[in-house]
Formats: sequence, C-alpha cells, structure tokens
Amino acid sequence: MANGSKLESLIWEEFQNDWEALAFESKAILANIENEDIAIVANIDLDNLPPGKDRNSVVKQRIGQNFFRSAVLNAYESRCCITGIAMDTLLVASHIKPWKNSDIKTERTNPTNGLCLNALHDKAFDQGLISINKKFKIMVSNELKYDYIDELTKNWIVSFEGKRIETPHKFLPDSRFIEYHNDAVFRG
Repeated sequence: MANGSKLESLIWEEFQNDWEALAFESKAILANIENEDIAIVANIDLDNLPPGKDRNSVVKQRIGQNFFRSAVLNAYESRCCITGIAMDTLLVASHIKPWKNSDIKTERTNPTNGLCLNALHDKAFDQGLISINKKFKIMVSNELKYDYIDELTKNWIVSFEGKRIETPHKFLPDSRFIEYHNDAVFRG
C-alpha cells in the first residue's frame, strides 16, 4: 500500500481478513447504485443458503478497556457528547487517538483520550468521517457530505457540523489527541 491513498489503506484494514464482507459490501453498493434488490445483484438463492456456524477462536482482549469505558462514560454522565443520547447500551467510550496507535502506559486507558459517543457517531468518528477541533466543535468530512448514503443518515450527522460537543465535567479531551485524530484519522 506504499502508493495507496489514505482511504484505500482504511478499506484494506477493514476488509483484509474478511473477504466475504468485502464481497457483500461491494454487491450492496452495486445494488444501491442500480436501484436493485441486493438478492438479485448478488445472485442470492434463498432456498440454498450457506449454514451459519460458530467456531472457537483465540482473540486478543483489551486489558484496561473496562476502566476506560467506565471513566469516560462517568465523565460524560452517560450521555453522548454530540446527541445527548443517554442509553448505556448505545454508548461507546471512543478513543480519540486510536487504541492501536496509543502508548500502552500513557494513552490507551487515559480518559482524556476518550469521547462518549452513540454507536453511529462512534463509527463515523473511528472512520474519520467526523472529528472535533480544539474548540470542541464538530467537523464533518466532505467525503461524508457527498458520499452515496441515504439522506436521513447524512442529514443526521451533517446537522451537527459546527456545533460544540457537550464537554465532560472531568477529563476534558486532551488537545494532543484531538490534533492526532485530525491529522491521522479525519478525512477532512
């Protein structure tokens, strides 16, 4: 990926170990463009579906993630800092500087590296489709504004652009993490 764009790199990271998801996603995009049912575009035979099975696997577990989640949700009084949603099951303690790029001792479990977001805005934030600036105002990428997504979803995210997030009563997001997100993750 030495000559690839940032977007190509993100897509590669998302799908490199899940080719089935990539194939399905491409068929879903094609169905949307052609205004056709995905079952037709993907040649899905509903009478001959593959079995859905479980398998055991070894997984990496994030140690300290529970502490981070508790500290971030507590700081934001269990409310999404963008929408105000207050349902714990829909809230995510989102890392501003991603876990994989964060220092083990000083950044990964640091609550100043977190935002309390609802699941949709967390995914948009992780994918660099939204960010915040140092004044805690929401930024929306041009890619999201002009991408092929439904208008309701697009409008619900874009409508928050320029608005200030609700800041936490403790553990204010550190400007170093915000700067990192804007430079390395946000798609501007």
